[in-house]
Amino acid sequence: MAHYRRVGHVPPKRHTQHRHVGHGDGEERLHFEELMGEEGFSSDSSLLYHREIPSAIVDSRPWDVPDMATTPNHPLKPRHLKLHELFPKEIWADTDAVTGRRVILANNDVRLSYVVSAADSPLYRNATGDEIVYIESGTATVETIFGSLDAEQGDYVVIPTSTTHRWLPTGDQPLRAYAIEATGHIAPPKRYLSRYGQFLENAPYCERDLHGPSEPLLSAATDVEVLVKHRTSRGIVGTRMTYARHPFDVVGWDGCLYPFTFSVHDFEPITGRVHQPPPVHQVFEGHNFVVCNFVPRKVDYHPLSIPVPYYHSNVDSDEIMFYCGGDYEARKGSGIGQGSVSVHPGGLAHGPQPGAYERSIGVEFFDELAVMVDTFHPLELGEGGLACEDPGYAWTWAGGER
Repeated sequence: MAHYRRVGHVPPKRHTQHRHVGHGDGEERLHFEELMGEEGFSSDSSLLYHREIPSAIVDSRPWDVPDMATTPNHPLKPRHLKLHELFPKEIWADTDAVTGRRVILANNDVRLSYVVSAADSPLYRNATGDEIVYIESGTATVETIFGSLDAEQGDYVVIPTSTTHRWLPTGDQPLRAYAIEATGHIAPPKRYLSRYGQFLENAPYCERDLHGPSEPLLSAATDVEVLVKHRTSRGIVGTRMTYARHPFDVVGWDGCLYPFTFSVHDFEPITGRVHQPPPVHQVFEGHNFVVCNFVPRKVDYHPLSIPVPYYHSNVDSDEIMFYCGGDYEARKGSGIGQGSVSVHPGGLAHGPQPGAYERSIGVEFFDELAVMVDTFHPLELGEGGLACEDPGYAWTWAGGER
């Protein structure tokens, strides 16, 4: 995220004294500088200026993270997961967007989860990797150590590793969120960027579409609990840390590492005379996976074009599509609808449902919205995925029952 941003009060020179009035007593005090950076000191970073010592903890206890056990996709078959079945209305009010997540699919590189929540989350920090949370519906305020973000339907909320934050749903409807948790970092595709990190003219979005915090967020609370997800030699675990002072005590920060939102509605689709391959829809990339958008767009305009995708074999990857708006032409007749996830694993061909190939001829526009994650290592099914599977989906191409 190599786009510089400055918020609040910072000194004119890094790693120098920063004294500022702002503790409520009118006294000018020395602030504590924290470098938050990736890949040691060799990649993007930001400098944050705290009122109090940011490493002062008074307690540390185990936290049982939500169930992350997985089951292999064996025997191999395509699958349809109905995410809206996972959270009945009676549990929304008491579910939060962190501890309420249910794992759908996962491997060692990425975890996909879903949650429907109306409760405020605890303070949370994911020390295993970056998170992208896509908002299917509802609204929320995301309070972070860098400041607040407002999120609404269609927003990706991108949260760097180890960013302390919490989710506060707003409005009358619950927050429906699809979480993509990396074991590593997430960034725009390298081919969209100049050698200095600026978005190129042929990129489908640019810096103006990224919205970071605009002012500090300050709290003076004491003995504040933060849930931390982190790695050990035995896998991912959780710790419940208690901080002497509230982590939200940053009076200013600057740098190139910070949380931001990006709306899928600001993604400008790339189209052509004949069907374009999925990489034209890419929006982010992580270690051994990519994230793509399929948005409303004009489709192929060659006189003999077939606008729906051709049948294809993912020989190196699993393809996971989350259907979150519109009417997905290629899946008519499969049972897939709003809130569905299709799992098309490497090792077999997949493509449009029967009849979609022919029906698409002459179509000029697709009104569809979907988020795709392609992985380069096989995904396994989490407990959430197993709980909401449509068992008949795999046979729909052959005319079997759904």
